[in-house]
Amino acid sequence: MPTTSRTRLRRRTLRQILGGVRRRTRRAAGRIRSVWRRSLQLQVVTSTLVISVTVVVVLGVFLSDQINRSVIESRQQSSATEALADRVRIADALSQKPDDQAKSTADTGGNTPVDPLDEVMDTITGSGENGSKKRYEVLVLNTSRPGKSRASGNVAPEDVPQALQQKLRGQEQKFIFDKPQRFTAPITFTGDSQATPTLVIGGVVDINGENYEVYHFFPINEEEQMLSNVRLALVVVGLGLVLLLAAIAYLVARQVVSPVRLARQAAERLAAGKLDERLKVRGEDDLARLATSFNEMAVNLALKIHQLEELSQVQRQFVSDVSHELRTPLTTVRMAADLLYDAREDFDPMAARSAELMQAQLERFESMLADLLEISRYDAGAATLDLDPVDVRDVVLRAIGDSEALAERHSTRFELRLPNEPCMVEIDDRRVERILRNLLFNAIEHGEGRDVVVTVGADRDAVAVAVRDHGIGLKAGEDTMVFDRFWRADPSRARTIGGTGLGLAISREDASLHGGWLQAWGQQGEGSQFRLTLPRVAGTDLKGSPLSLVPPEIEMRRTWRGQMTPVLLPASADGAGYDED
Repeated sequence: MPTTSRTRLRRRTLRQILGGVRRRTRRAAGRIRSVWRRSLQLQVVTSTLVISVTVVVVLGVFLSDQINRSVIESRQQSSATEALADRVRIADALSQKPDDQAKSTADTGGNTPVDPLDEVMDTITGSGENGSKKRYEVLVLNTSRPGKSRASGNVAPEDVPQALQQKLRGQEQKFIFDKPQRFTAPITFTGDSQATPTLVIGGVVDINGENYEVYHFFPINEEEQMLSNVRLALVVVGLGLVLLLAAIAYLVARQVVSPVRLARQAAERLAAGKLDERLKVRGEDDLARLATSFNEMAVNLALKIHQLEELSQVQRQFVSDVSHELRTPLTTVRMAADLLYDAREDFDPMAARSAELMQAQLERFESMLADLLEISRYDAGAATLDLDPVDVRDVVLRAIGDSEALAERHSTRFELRLPNEPCMVEIDDRRVERILRNLLFNAIEHGEGRDVVVTVGADRDAVAVAVRDHGIGLKAGEDTMVFDRFWRADPSRARTIGGTGLGLAISREDASLHGGWLQAWGQQGEGSQFRLTLPRVAGTDLKGSPLSLVPPEIEMRRTWRGQMTPVLLPASADGAGYDED
């Protein structure tokens, strides 16, 4: 394999891996956001935990800083006081004359002369006869005469921090002798295996123009250990306090959220139709009052729903009874009207015209009565389906055949766009044919004599039929109102085909009974389009439609105008589908 191909393959594989990681990360983040949004208790506990951590950290840092300052400053002040006293004694020892040294030797009863500096060093470090043990070491450094230097313990001139030594020597050059310097650093003394935190205080002693550098080494490991213990105690106490506050917040949130959660569950069951759902009332607090109010609302709601159901039942029964009762007199009137209509040629022109008008209105009345009976069956929940596997193309052709006579009277032609392959679907072909017939009649009436386009599309899950006219169209918001009972877009416009105003309402009920969709699109000056979408297998849920609700030419025109709208082509036999609009 060429190097370029391998490189491309590796890059493609890397992109796939990174894409998978990003998708998993987004899914995990989405699940976390969903849990966060849905859980009030989690929000309360998390907010309390975050605020508690912030407060504890701020207070812990403040207390730790104050304790550090208090301990370190106290140690520094005491060390500075001891160092000043020692420098005074060292300066007195260095300033003694030879006669004073001989006298000191005679006083001790010895013949060997005693160096006052050694005597002072022994006293300071506790190695003298009457000295007490000190917790620090001293270094007297004379760079011009090394023999005059002294050191206690295991301190060496190399242990002096360079920064401190440079500051003191800078002061010597400026003849500043009364300003000691402090420096804190870990120092590894001779014979020690690890460094010891040490406070070093250095000062200059001037004796007759000769300068001595005096360094005091104060170990502060005990103070550091104490501060470390204090910090550990603050961390432990802070962590315990945070956990305690989180536990308190959890209990309080649970005490408040649990009744709210129960109320939510009860409201969901109440919305599902369980009108006998009630909440338990405990106590007299706000949550108890909420439960009481909820129960009162449920009682009133159940009462109102019961009253509405009774009223609706009365209305449905009234419509059904009236429709059935009208059939007998209508049959008698129909027989008489048929006789008059058949004998109209023997009447004078006025009577003949009256017979024709009566015949037309009786047909319209019969149609309206049939629609009212059909609507009453839907309202009563008595409508059923007689399902059979049918090729929807045959149903479309039958509906067009029934509409051809009306289309000829309105000078309208049909343009069919049917797939080449069968579109099998489980439907009640009588009801679906009635839906298509209503859509075609509606398109002919409002198409203003222009062509009506009928498109059939199918995919793996659904079959769709779109009826497109090029008439006056629909105004904004009328795409849903058009399915209301007895609704008319223009009340002043007379119906030319004698419709009852219930055709589209019944069509929508038929589509819903199949588990399908009946939707409308319209735009003034562009006509309208109605789309019927049915699942291939009865009882399955629809996820999309094979046809676009908006006509393809409208979508293409929007694209040409620069809008970011995809171009949707008419459905073909390959089953290419569209997402739901």
